[in-house]
Amino acid sequence: MKRGEIVQGKVVKVGFPNKGIVETTDGDKLRVKGVLPGQTVSVRVKKSSKEKALGLLLCVDEPSKIEMDKPACVHFGKCGGCTYQSLPYKEQLKIKEDMIHDLMSPVIGEDIWNATYEGIKSSPKQFEYRNKMEFSFGDEVKDGPLTLGMHKKGSFYDVVTVDGCQIIDADMRRVLTITLEYFAKSGQSYYRKNSHAGYLRHLLVRKATKTGEILVDLVTSTQISSLYEIAMLAGWKRALLDCDEWNGKLTGILHTKNDREADVVTDEGTEILFGKEWFTEQLLGLSFKITPFSFFQTNSLGAEVLYSTARDFIAAGADDAEVYDLYSGTGTIAQVIAPAAKHVTGVEIIEEAVEAAKENAKLNGLNNCDFIAGDVLKVLDDISEKPDYIILDPPRDGIHPKALDKIIDYGVDSLVYISCKPTSLARDLEVFLARGYVVKRLACVDMFPGTYHVETVVGLQRVDT
Repeated sequence: MKRGEIVQGKVVKVGFPNKGIVETTDGDKLRVKGVLPGQTVSVRVKKSSKEKALGLLLCVDEPSKIEMDKPACVHFGKCGGCTYQSLPYKEQLKIKEDMIHDLMSPVIGEDIWNATYEGIKSSPKQFEYRNKMEFSFGDEVKDGPLTLGMHKKGSFYDVVTVDGCQIIDADMRRVLTITLEYFAKSGQSYYRKNSHAGYLRHLLVRKATKTGEILVDLVTSTQISSLYEIAMLAGWKRALLDCDEWNGKLTGILHTKNDREADVVTDEGTEILFGKEWFTEQLLGLSFKITPFSFFQTNSLGAEVLYSTARDFIAAGADDAEVYDLYSGTGTIAQVIAPAAKHVTGVEIIEEAVEAAKENAKLNGLNNCDFIAGDVLKVLDDISEKPDYIILDPPRDGIHPKALDKIIDYGVDSLVYISCKPTSLARDLEVFLARGYVVKRLACVDMFPGTYHVETVVGLQRVDT
């Protein structure tokens, strides 16, 4: 194959992160993103060498036999948010299982995989499961009408209005529609990435699954006059409050300023237009106050499955144990574990998350939790007491190599590693196995139906070396 050549082939396998192996009629193979097992596709060759061949998907010539006649979402294929909305849920789970197996088996061994793998646990809800969405303002075609939603598949600039999105509920879709209609009439421009000019940037919507409380936050630049902005924001607030079709309850309407050039949601000052700046969610009988930018699992019911799985992995003998929850975020795992432990210490680098964890622990009447703000790599030097168990839930990139060494040097008998990125998990597991640990239990939890993402939970035990 030559660079730039267009070839046709069949997708024989899909691996993480959603990269398929396409085999051409000539027997050549190349890796292509955004395909599904069994599809016949046309691909433009981007790179071809003895070591690696990469291709760019041009079109799907024949769908896979496992695909449904009609995708579950009307935006599928145009919106870049979901990848598996054309697949029955059981087929989504099978692909995710295969991805995890192909990454874990070479690391831990096929025999250990067969002995320890406990299956994949499905999300309690396949649709309308997300409790948080960040929408972008833009246009779908250059200089077209204002849109509000997700980036178009394969595009950095174009935005598709996803008012029929199936992974959020009717209230969140209603917030999107009301907001888009209001600002389209106002004639306000959206923030353009190239010129860094414009007002409207993002819309952040959060809704608690258990309590039904809704928090709405409009993110803008400061590029209009303050008097005009006050009147315009008052009108937007009124449009939301005048709606009488909410299934849940509007808890807070906020406005956040962000003048950074990067296309990310950043808080450079938030004002409350209505209500309060937080809402309450419940997990496994515990309550959590959540602010607009605090981390919280985006699938509340799925989080209950995930945390119950982690708790089960350390349940035996943990009632009189000192537990470290490293990369503890807002302390959800620590507080779920706390009733089954003697004491839990959470370590998290984001100070706002630590303060939220302390407040939530007090809210839940838990007096055996402590939370420390700091980098795990540095904090571990200052903690002298050896834990009985360690829970690890690191960010997507996994554990820093130096922090990993310090964690292993504690020599604890049992660890639980929760991972949202299996490639990082596979890399870190190699180190654990080389330093005297073995995999005792392994399970997957699907927190993100319709996408290729999946959580993996691994129970590790130290053996004599």
